Amino acid sequence: MKQSFSVPFKHPFKPDKNYTKSVAYFSMEFALDQALKTYSGGLGFLAGSHMKSVYALNQNLIGVGMLWKYGYYDQGRKKDNSMEPQFHEKIYHFLTDTGIQFQIPILGKDVWVRAYYLDPEIFKTAPMFFLTTDTDGNDEATRAISYSLYDFDVTMKVAQCMVLGIGGARLLDELQYEPEVYHLNEAHAVSAAFYLYQKYKKVPDLKKRLVFTTHTPEEAGNEKHDINFLEGLGFFSGLKMDVVRKITGIKDNTFNHSLAALRLSRKANGVSKLHGEVSRQMWKSYPGICEIIHITNAQNNTYWVDPVLEKARIKKDSKTIATRKKELKTVLFKTVADQCGKIFDPNVLTLVWARRFAAYKRPDILTWDVERFKKLLENKELPIQIIWAGKPYPKDEGAINTFNHLFYLSHYFPNMAVLTGYELALSKLLKDGSDVWLNTPVVTREASGTSGMTAAMNASLNLSTFDGWICEFAKNDENSFILPVAEGEDINKQDCDALFEVIENKVLPTYYKNQQEWQRITLNSMNDVSEEFNSDRMAREYYEKLY
Repeated sequence: MKQSFSVPFKHPFKPDKNYTKSVAYFSMEFALDQALKTYSGGLGFLAGSHMKSVYALNQNLIGVGMLWKYGYYDQGRKKDNSMEPQFHEKIYHFLTDTGIQFQIPILGKDVWVRAYYLDPEIFKTAPMFFLTTDTDGNDEATRAISYSLYDFDVTMKVAQCMVLGIGGARLLDELQYEPEVYHLNEAHAVSAAFYLYQKYKKVPDLKKRLVFTTHTPEEAGNEKHDINFLEGLGFFSGLKMDVVRKITGIKDNTFNHSLAALRLSRKANGVSKLHGEVSRQMWKSYPGICEIIHITNAQNNTYWVDPVLEKARIKKDSKTIATRKKELKTVLFKTVADQCGKIFDPNVLTLVWARRFAAYKRPDILTWDVERFKKLLENKELPIQIIWAGKPYPKDEGAINTFNHLFYLSHYFPNMAVLTGYELALSKLLKDGSDVWLNTPVVTREASGTSGMTAAMNASLNLSTFDGWICEFAKNDENSFILPVAEGEDINKQDCDALFEVIENKVLPTYYKNQQEWQRITLNSMNDVSEEFNSDRMAREYYEKLY
């Protein structure tokens, strides 16, 4: 099916009768396929799974995102093997040029925005539109707005948000497509609200159409800028400042993007039960915000699950699960050998820490107690193999140093590997090939986290602090291994000690000395994650609870 855009846009598949309400879903990143680099981490993985479930359930929803010329970045290495962010141009022949091009004012310039279309059949997703400023008519500075996801220059990053928000809303007008609901996935696209306010003229009419998903569990993590700086950029679509202040309730000069979204939406949601509670607590002192519910994040089974493992789960066939895991480990270990020159053993328990590299996620927690770490890796009786992977933000020197420290440390241990290129394909290999998925955020700082869901779908057991989605899933020693919640002064030391305790006294002995128990916990984990944390459930709940 080739969509023609010379006529008003019509959703290319007939919606299921339960999902007829039309929705446009705005997100800064989408992880739809390894071949399309429009994501950095969890937010993109989540949005990508959502779009796949939209396709599976025939929902009347379209996605609106950005076409990043260099993606987020390619994670390469320098000559000394330290990590190097590399920026390579991406060209996608499977996207359709819609021919739609329009201008929006940014920084006093009229910037051309061009729209590309992803046919739903290509990656089995919702119909998707991607916006770029890398088009004829723009100078180099304005072309660069859509070069790199989350540009480190603050003016550029806000300009990116404006292309997504104002540009996305304008695109729908160009398509003569008026959705009943505009869904902002995170506050990046909140500039759309001011464009839409000019169209609908009244706050109640705007609110009726706007919903918002927040992913940030702490107030400090929400994006804020000087309101006059934003006005100078054209963020408010020409609205007078007194009108902006009136409709957002912002009295001082600090414009909080999430707060504005909460005041201009009819409903919002956190992304786990705990995060919903944290969000309501966090924002309750601010007048005029909408109701905040929760819809727990999930991942797409169809995309992530190994079919052999899934068949074995349904048949309760633990023997096949154990055999298949060794096969999948062998596949992953080819990548380990290729990148690190190390031969891993599929019979050895393999623990993986892999996700976005950020300080609060504490990627290097196992190395904080050097003696104990050395003892763990040198234990011949109960051997272990550990793999790390993940991308730090390219300008986060602290996280890059942590990544490099782990890499240099790995030279001392033949059973320790640090991999580069953590994108969808490597993520899938690691979920398939791990026995244990390590998740170590500081408790209450992870809104949801989703990597452990897809690991559990593929017979990997979660070893985790008690945070985010884990609180709704975990039954300690029944479907996962959970650290007690640290309290008081040094929570880092408590969590580090508890982690070693659990690995040394539970995880390793169970794997090597009680395979029957290991298989029981694994099957419980696969069954418990299967329905509840499949994005089909999540996509249904967005229609039932938010739209």
